[in-house]
Amino acid sequence: MSQYWSEIVRELTPYVPGEQPRLANLVKLNTNENPYPPSPRVIAAIRAEADARLRLYPDPNADALKQAIATRCGLTPREVFVGNGSDEVLAHAFMALLKHEQPLLFPDITYSFYPVYCGLYGIDYLTVPLAADFTLQIDDYDLPNGGIILPNPNAPTGAAVPAAEIARLAAKHRDSVVVIDEAYVDFGAESAVPLVSRYPNLLVVHTLSKSRSLAGLRVGYAVGQADLIEALERVKNSFNSYPLDRLAQAGAIAALEDEAHFDATRERIVDSRERLVAGLRALGFEVVPSLANFVFARHPGRDAAELAAALRAKSIIVRHFKLPRIDQHLRITVGAEEECRALLGALAAILHA
Repeated sequence: MSQYWSEIVRELTPYVPGEQPRLANLVKLNTNENPYPPSPRVIAAIRAEADARLRLYPDPNADALKQAIATRCGLTPREVFVGNGSDEVLAHAFMALLKHEQPLLFPDITYSFYPVYCGLYGIDYLTVPLAADFTLQIDDYDLPNGGIILPNPNAPTGAAVPAAEIARLAAKHRDSVVVIDEAYVDFGAESAVPLVSRYPNLLVVHTLSKSRSLAGLRVGYAVGQADLIEALERVKNSFNSYPLDRLAQAGAIAALEDEAHFDATRERIVDSRERLVAGLRALGFEVVPSLANFVFARHPGRDAAELAAALRAKSIIVRHFKLPRIDQHLRITVGAEEECRALLGALAAILHA
């Protein structure tokens, strides 16, 4: 450890992102990226902005983008916050809304950035175990808390709870902020965005990385009543007053406006997911019901780490977590149809060898 590090840096355990390997003929199914390109309108919008105006700062408030999001969600721009991917939006939410005396609650199996943010901001937290089948039970959160954060669908399991249960959670905990991280909601789950007008303690976070194919552009947003959004803006403007560049704002607006492309690509992914699940089950895998663009599966007769290594030897990358309760599971991104076929073929060969 460096003698120049601050005490907080010494104690941090940073988040480890999914591997981005550079292998020839790679089938990359480990980071939940969309296998299809973004809308052609996105490329055109970015090209239109790539001119002499790049010498100027972008709109610090991203007003046009906020308006596009507000229009889509049936809200006002005062109820929208934007940031550099949903990870930055979540980071601001942890600082602005979830740092209190009582512990923050989130599932024991969930997005592993949550405990990292708690370490960074000095937030006490308590993990709430998922049920044996990896479902999330709202009543298990009837505990003293300084806030609750849930991904819906959950990651890495892909399981989701209906919006009515999110409403029940927000109603039960009116003195706490409830954050619903909907990174994967567009692949079949029910969004909590329509609940925002009813619950002043509800914040819903989205990303354009997954269903809009914009992981490389880094755009995320949150919607909530104006009081919650103001808290996020206060943190953002004390940290980075220009989080989204000119190209990102233009590309994000174009993506949101191309509803036909959005619907077509996510429907292809949902169709591929159902065929992938059927194929995995035919090979003897147990698969958690998923409403995300990935599946969570285990083979009762084979070690997950060994399967992941054998797939890698065939230039197919999936995600394996060496964590309690899930160390025998693989998280597999739903790729393009030919990628899913390659995965199933490789698994069949490995299992039958």
